[in-house]
Amino acid sequence: MKLHKFASATFAVLAMSFAIISMAADDHKGHNHDDKKGGEHAHDAKPVYGGVVSVVKDVNYELVAKSDSITLYVTDHGKPVDTKDATATLILLSSSDKSEVKLDPAGENKLQAKGTFKVDKGTKVVASISTGGKPQSVRFTLK
Repeated sequence: MKLHKFASATFAVLAMSFAIISMAADDHKGHNHDDKKGGEHAHDAKPVYGGVVSVVKDVNYELVAKSDSITLYVTDHGKPVDTKDATATLILLSSSDKSEVKLDPAGENKLQAKGTFKVDKGTKVVASISTGGKPQSVRFTLK
């Protein structure tokens, strides 16, 4: 009888421990996993503007690179990031070319440069972006 009570108590303690651990593992304070109005997380971030997405520290950076313009959109959990005082410098690296592009604020959550750009498939882009704090390094590979 004593062994049965001990086993039952041990099972109850283990069950409670696992319940607490599973709740702590999913305690993502500050955001709601069910409310995904364009605010996907790093593991399921999808392009909203037809570009390439890179996620750094839960901030989505979407680069739309065309031969006549390069646009960078910045969102944090689906909400536009104010880019009116932001700065961004891109380094475009292709197999035979390296160029630097400075982007200027161009709207609520975007920075842009217009001109002529070599943005072939496979081009690597290293961006340095500052939205008011320490610059953030973000990498992209164009598709």
